[in-house]
Amino acid sequence: MLSRRAFLPLLAAAARAASPMRITRLETVYWPDRDAVPFWPHWTWLKIHTDSGVTGIGETYPRSSAEADILHNHFAKSLLGKDPRDIERIWADLYLTLDFQIAGGAEIRSLSAIDLALWDLLGNALNAPVYRLIGGKANPRVRLYNTCFPHKFDFIKEPDKIMRELISKHNIRAIKIWPFDGAARENRHQYITQQQIDAALKPVQILRDAFGMDIEILMEFHSYWNLASAVRIAKALEPFKPMWLEDMLMPGNYTQYRQLAEATSLPLTISERIAGKLQFQQMLDARAARFVMFDVCWCGGLTEGRKICAMADAHQLPFAPHTAGGPLLFYASTHLSTAMPNLWIQESCQRFYEHDWPLMLENPLMPRDGHIEAPDLPGFGMRIKPEVWNHPKAIRKETSL
Repeated sequence: MLSRRAFLPLLAAAARAASPMRITRLETVYWPDRDAVPFWPHWTWLKIHTDSGVTGIGETYPRSSAEADILHNHFAKSLLGKDPRDIERIWADLYLTLDFQIAGGAEIRSLSAIDLALWDLLGNALNAPVYRLIGGKANPRVRLYNTCFPHKFDFIKEPDKIMRELISKHNIRAIKIWPFDGAARENRHQYITQQQIDAALKPVQILRDAFGMDIEILMEFHSYWNLASAVRIAKALEPFKPMWLEDMLMPGNYTQYRQLAEATSLPLTISERIAGKLQFQQMLDARAARFVMFDVCWCGGLTEGRKICAMADAHQLPFAPHTAGGPLLFYASTHLSTAMPNLWIQESCQRFYEHDWPLMLENPLMPRDGHIEAPDLPGFGMRIKPEVWNHPKAIRKETSL
């Protein structure tokens, strides 16, 4: 039987669920640049307040001032007074307020922040973690790979040191690197020489020499290459058997992506850079990607992310969420990864969970045995330290009824 202590929160949640509720205030917090505070911020937090006292937190990035401006000056007037639990209706109505139904940019990123805040708010109102609201535990433990943001070692010179530490401390056995980016910038994204290919392969060779096939190597390209260069790079990487080649071409070039897929035996991953299910439908129709990647702070939020997962599943493809942003992105993605059955692997960043998040969060998520678990707390379960939310260098704005 439930104790009185356990029953009272459930009773309060049931009362909130049955009572009318409306949005009364939007609050944003961001920092002027990454050097303003020790935890490397480049995102905007959004808090949605209601007349019942329940709140929800959303997030997007990286153009903080533009996104905050859109939230207050465009979306607020449509949100204030609405019932925050009508998430699908709110998403559709807000999307249709965007001029020409923008498929990317600050508008859809701002809508993503709203959507995440509404899901967090709903979980808080119902006293339930979000993963329970979207399907439960398809994956109680979410497998992780590491993206090598600046931390202790240089992935070009010492990728083996990064990998050894990841294995010894967290048992993470997959690593994402981008050693070809320097050549792309040097050549203005126009071509690559054999000498540059050989130089860029060195960290890949170091990893394979040190760990063999006991680890996974993921290759990121940041959409820097044209088709001719991408084919040449892919052919050079085939002997090393990376897990995937990520975003080699500009997003939207689906015919060219199909040609690239036919030219290499290596799997392609596409793309956290596109937004909305309509864009992902075109990508899936091209039959080029073997892994579907998206970012819930960019693609339209959790509402759209769930639909993209379902579309990928209908094509018998796994998804792998992008999380190289702020902390709520990682929490929200972990809830989605927990609930959706076609998960392949989820991104993580050693720098974030070892350095940045402990400075700003009361309950930073930490990998265990190569995996992460969604917190069993209401909403997304991310708890921001009050002194961080109210930091003197933060830029804050509110819009209310």
